[in-house]
Amino acid sequence: MPTDSPIRDPGPYAPAGWLANAHVQSILTSSPLRKLGLRRRSRAYRTASRDEILTASDGTRLLGHHSVPARPNGGLAILLHGWEGSAESNYLLDAALALDAAGFETFRLNFRDHGPSHHLNEGLFHSCLLDEVLDAVGQLADRHRPGPVFLVGFSLGGNFALRVARNAPAHGFELDRVVAVSPVIRPKHVLKALEEGLSVYEQYFVRKWRRSLKRKQALYPERYNLDPWLRHRNLNDQTRWLVEAYTEFPDLDAYLEGYSIAGDYLDGLTVSSLVVTAADDPIIPVGDFEALPRPPALDLEILEHGGHCGFLSSWRMESWIQQRIVSELCLHLNRT
Repeated sequence: MPTDSPIRDPGPYAPAGWLANAHVQSILTSSPLRKLGLRRRSRAYRTASRDEILTASDGTRLLGHHSVPARPNGGLAILLHGWEGSAESNYLLDAALALDAAGFETFRLNFRDHGPSHHLNEGLFHSCLLDEVLDAVGQLADRHRPGPVFLVGFSLGGNFALRVARNAPAHGFELDRVVAVSPVIRPKHVLKALEEGLSVYEQYFVRKWRRSLKRKQALYPERYNLDPWLRHRNLNDQTRWLVEAYTEFPDLDAYLEGYSIAGDYLDGLTVSSLVVTAADDPIIPVGDFEALPRPPALDLEILEHGGHCGFLSSWRMESWIQQRIVSELCLHLNRT
């Protein structure tokens, strides 16, 4: 569907000085300092967004936030956050604002047990729960047709986005372009990187996961006894205990491989997709990206700097990746 929406080319990513440091990028992108500015800039956007609950075929309910821009360009962008993030995460909200300004309808989808959605489902979230996300994205895609539909994911959301892209044709719906930023490729390598890297990353996820599971136990005390889990202090032990106690997987390795997209998983990809990552990502090893197959539908950009879901271009917390996403989707909007 041709459009007169401008294609915004952000140019090459070239952070200067300390902004080229991977840890500075990774920590600043989710920092409270950045959140303050984003909450202020996004106030009108968030106020105008409409909360919506999507019901999957198995009855799972997922909370999302739908927004229609002042001057729609005809495209819909569905956004997926990372693990223990939400539709209000800095990187996701910043992307949504940039897309809204460019004329895209946006739908920010929360995974189960993320954001204010713990009460919607009795079952616990885990990263292999692909079908409910497929159902939700498929519903949104079907009701937006014949307009173009795009899917954007960050970190674990990028992993989900690529799995959705791989399975969308068999699930009966189409996507025009998928963009995955710093996606998880082989989960066991991510877990190892978190264990062996700077402790700030593992502590960040442990703190958020503990808060999330305490909320779940308080809502469903007859179903969950997570006190033994709370005694574990690292992600490996916590994940192993939860997998063995509350999932159908026989062990941790089986669970981690259950949502891996390494090996030949993407060989059969037919949905046009772009992966953008940084060689210095402290959480997702660059070797995982270098080992990916290269089907014609997959474009891969490995930048020298950017950290994990960072790609900040200035100390004012301006984001290069958000404008890269807008540029990419505007380009494909003009091709539909």
